[in-house]
Amino acid sequence: MSVSDLILWPGTKICEALGVEPTSDQGLIRSMFNMLVYLIVILFVMWAVMAAS
Repeated sequence: MSVSDLILWPGTKICEALGVEPTSDQGLIRSMFNMLVYLIVILFVMWAVMAAS
């Protein structure tokens, strides 16, 4: 598994769960799901850091 496959893994799994081919539209839907997943993760981490300080 390459680094890019590891980074794109959440979007790929969401697409598979929804029954959508992850590369059907040049990966745009997979990229959108990855953006949402990583946005939530980063916002949670930032909130945790700010709450701890």
